Amino acid sequence: MRAQSLRWRLGLIGAVAILVALALSVLGLTYLFDRHVQRVAVADLEARALSVVAMIDPGGANGPTFRATQGDPLYDQPFSGHYWQITLGDEVGRSRSLWDFAFPAVTTLPPGTTRVLDLTGPKDEPLLALEQWLAVGGGPDPVALRVIVATDRRALETARRGFLSGILPFLGLLGVLLVGASWAQITVGLRPLTEVSGRVAALRSGRRPRIGDDLPREVLPLAGEIDQLLDARDKELARARHRAADLAHGLKTPLQALLGDAAQVRELGDPEIADSIEAITATMQRSVDRELARARIQSGRATAQADPQPVVARVVEVLRRTPAGAAILWRIDIPSGLSIRIDPDDLTEAIGALVENAVRHAESTVSIRAVASAKWIDLTIGDDGPGVPASALARLTQRGTRLDEAGDGQGIGLAIVADIAEAAGGDLLLRNGTTGLEATLRLERQAEDAPPRSAAWRG
Repeated sequence: MRAQSLRWRLGLIGAVAILVALALSVLGLTYLFDRHVQRVAVADLEARALSVVAMIDPGGANGPTFRATQGDPLYDQPFSGHYWQITLGDEVGRSRSLWDFAFPAVTTLPPGTTRVLDLTGPKDEPLLALEQWLAVGGGPDPVALRVIVATDRRALETARRGFLSGILPFLGLLGVLLVGASWAQITVGLRPLTEVSGRVAALRSGRRPRIGDDLPREVLPLAGEIDQLLDARDKELARARHRAADLAHGLKTPLQALLGDAAQVRELGDPEIADSIEAITATMQRSVDRELARARIQSGRATAQADPQPVVARVVEVLRRTPAGAAILWRIDIPSGLSIRIDPDDLTEAIGALVENAVRHAESTVSIRAVASAKWIDLTIGDDGPGVPASALARLTQRGTRLDEAGDGQGIGLAIVADIAEAAGGDLLLRNGTTGLEATLRLERQAEDAPPRSAAWRG
């Protein structure tokens, strides 16, 4: 899942960029530190070279000669890592630290030449050396003086490692802070997309009719396209319902005419043809009635909301006025404060069909109860009739299915209820209860409705 996350992708790219930048910073800082340390070391060698040059007496009786100087512990200890060597004409002088080692001779260079060299010491250690060429003595033939002052590079490496050991923890902490800041920036930057996601969820749950335009300009095109798509869908659904209703209404009159023709055929003495016409017409009539009912099912279930208690009360009040309903004992347990995501007219039609079916098959009692969970509300209508064979339960929601051929129903009531439940995002569940058939209309609960109060309406 994280591989498909825009936040994780941006976070990974940012973290890699920060790590690369820190790595380059380490290389750059180390390079600058090395150059700085070397400049300091060369400046120190230049100062030491001046003190070494002071060992030359330019005005001796036989020309320039070496002058005796006080020993320097830095150069007196053998292999101390600090060395000097003087070449005055053919005469060579060396620090005691070199012991019996000598730097190689080179071709004489012009006076005033200064070079920084990498040499190898008496212990094969790498040395940073400063070489200076001077001319000593007056007259037309001054004596060439070569001065080499060297120091062990391992001291510079030690300083370099100390620098790295000091800066790496700091850069590590800086990297953590930068990655955290980058993650915070990405989170804040993607918050409008999270807002869009929340509004899409609100669209689905019915808390918003449209996404709206009070969003950052970068996501406004996306929000606008979604809203336009919803507008186009609603218009297309409305046109489709109107076309279905027009078609169904257009067929009702010809079907009534066919029934009239069948009656005339029966009067003319041909009952078999009349029965055939009536059977075909009844099948077509059931299809037309079902399409009319489906055309009436509301499409905007996301914004629809209905309280089942008053809906059930109205349906029961109407049926109580009928002879069959007046003879029924009604057991109703509907908590107040429920809110279902469905159009009230659709809920009325679905409950009406289920309750009429229960009254038709009940012996003496019809029960209606509602049970609410976190997401669903189950409206169960049961009767104390004979029930339905288990093998026939799955066929009850199929169009035209009538288990009671003696009745005057058309076999589309439960099919229409199933269509309404499906359009509302719910389901119709049929089962045989302890006594008779139980039909459960499972519909989605509005997220913002209040929890049911303890008081319930009972019939």
